[in-house]
Parts: sequence; structure tokens; C-alpha cells
Amino acid sequence: QVQLVESGGGLVQGGGSLRLSCAASGSILKINAMGWYRQAPGKQRELVATITSGEITNYADSVKGRFTISRDNAKNTVYLQMNSLKREDTAVYYCNAEIISLWPRVPYVYWGQGTQVTVSS
Repeated sequence: QVQLVESGGGLVQGGGSLRLSCAASGSILKINAMGWYRQAPGKQRELVATITSGEITNYADSVKGRFTISRDNAKNTVYLQMNSLKREDTAVYYCNAEIISLWPRVPYVYWGQGTQVTVSS
């Protein structure tokens, strides 16, 4: 079984910073792309940032210049450094990853359980 476990969410004042982490564990053969998504109350889940296995990154326009996605392949972990946080960044943040497990050896997209980020004014 493969699991993604997020950590690092919490309450922060506007203009502050948070760093989210998401660690993959289990019978992992290879991890392809990893990413962060978020869902605010009453809204659809939206992409925040993605990073490929070759560390090519992609960001939503709303977070460009403020958020940075990175990964540590040795730790099977993806990070999201969030700076200059705004109230509109308040949401549940989910990580995902396309993972090839030891069996069956086919790619599958896994999701974490989500971590709450709340930005106060």
C-alpha cells in the first residue's frame, strides 16, 4: 500500500509564511510528478503547483512569485513553501503524486488526506 501524509498546515497572519510537507510511503518503485492542490469552502479543488520527476515546475497564476514547490527524492517528499500569504489562500491543501508501486507496476495517482491552511487578516 502507498500513502501520502501531509503536514505543516495551520493558522497564520496575512503576509506570513508556512511550509507544507507531503511524504509518500509504502511499496514504491518510482514517483513521477507530484503536486499540490487546494479547495476553499464552496469552491472546486484547484491546482496550486506541480513538479515533475525532472523538477520542472508549474504554478497557478494566483501563487506565482509567492509559493515554491520542491521535492526531495531521497525522502519521497514534496514541499510547498508559501510566502506572503493572503486571506484568499485559505483552503484545505492536498498533495498528490503519480506513483508506480512494486505491484502492480502501473502508474496510479494517490492523494493525501489534506491539511488546513487558514490566513487571518
